[in-house]
Amino acid sequence: MGYALDFGWLNDAAGMIARGAVMTIFLIAVTSVAGTALSILGAAARRSRYPLLRRAIAAYVELIRNTPFLVQLFFIFFGLPRFGIRLDPLVASMLAMTLNMTAYTIEIVGAGLDAVPVGQKEAAAALGLRPSQVFIKIVLPQALKVIFPALTSQIIIMMLESSVVSQIAVRELTYEADMLQARTFRAFETYFIITLVYLCLSIGLRRLLLAIGRRTIARGVS
Repeated sequence: MGYALDFGWLNDAAGMIARGAVMTIFLIAVTSVAGTALSILGAAARRSRYPLLRRAIAAYVELIRNTPFLVQLFFIFFGLPRFGIRLDPLVASMLAMTLNMTAYTIEIVGAGLDAVPVGQKEAAAALGLRPSQVFIKIVLPQALKVIFPALTSQIIIMMLESSVVSQIAVRELTYEADMLQARTFRAFETYFIITLVYLCLSIGLRRLLLAIGRRTIARGVS
């Protein structure tokens, strides 16, 4: 017996899908800003003259990069309450996503920092700039220009991985899809639509980030 496609439920479900998409966008917006800022600090700390700090950052990166994101999420949401730390599912999701993205992005930012010629730093120091000014005004803009495509890809990957937070009942796109297919019993049609939504979000976010990069980072370097 053939399977008949049925998208008649889609009009009534549009609101749920839109709410899930908005939550997904909110999660990645918060995670991108926080994760990028922390990764810049982490990459700089990993190149500091303090061995203990360098080893601590390296251990954090290895821990996060070599364990599943789902386990990290469950540890924060289900494990921390053992120590009296109870987090709202949304807060736990943002924390887990930020910690995960920071670990991966530290390596990306670090590669950009290493790509800036030493002569640039020496010339800036010779002009009397303080080390913090050299980093912020000279090194960081050039590093961001180098790594921006990789940073953009990491943000997209993190947005797609945000589907995991549906496991702790955060009402993002995948959670709403699960609710819809349980209600309609149209699993193929539901996940087909959600796949298209994720595809549109990924393409739109990539184009937005590249446009922002062209307007801000390139201008800052020039």
